Amino acid sequence: MLSNLCKKLFGRSLWVYHANSGGCNGCDIEVLNVLTPYYDAERFGIKLVGSPRHADVMLCQGPALRATAKALRRAYDAMPAPKLVFAIGSCACGGGIWFDSYPVLGPVERVVPVDFYIPGCPPRPEAIIYGVAVALGLADPKVTPVEVRQMPYPFPRYHPEDLEGEGPLVVYRNVQKV
Repeated sequence: MLSNLCKKLFGRSLWVYHANSGGCNGCDIEVLNVLTPYYDAERFGIKLVGSPRHADVMLCQGPALRATAKALRRAYDAMPAPKLVFAIGSCACGGGIWFDSYPVLGPVERVVPVDFYIPGCPPRPEAIIYGVAVALGLADPKVTPVEVRQMPYPFPRYHPEDLEGEGPLVVYRNVQKV
């Protein structure tokens, strides 16, 4: 439903505003690499603009910082409706390696509403183009199911109920609990 709405609202071209709210600039380099003639994002109708007042899409890189949060929000508010926001990179999606430091508020979604996430540190240019194509409905999403489980440790884990004995001699039974 969202891809059909994007096709209808944005037609054949996207004007993109590139916003960095702080970070290591790894994602900035990859986004700018997407816009070079090698990857040629303009063949999809993606054009970089210098002002948020002309943009349909905001590409956000870096975590939301206390120092840049107001500027990022002002740039978002200056964009005309309808508008899309992409969080590009691990920092924009979840705060990155700086998520718990004092100047970082967290992911970009704490400052502006994010529509699409493109994870990676930094994401490859192919991944950025694919993420935009999926958002516009030009490509089908490919999602692999992920199974998350706790791996057994090669050493015994401490559990008070596994202790035997009293006094100075306490023995730990080697019982694996997962």
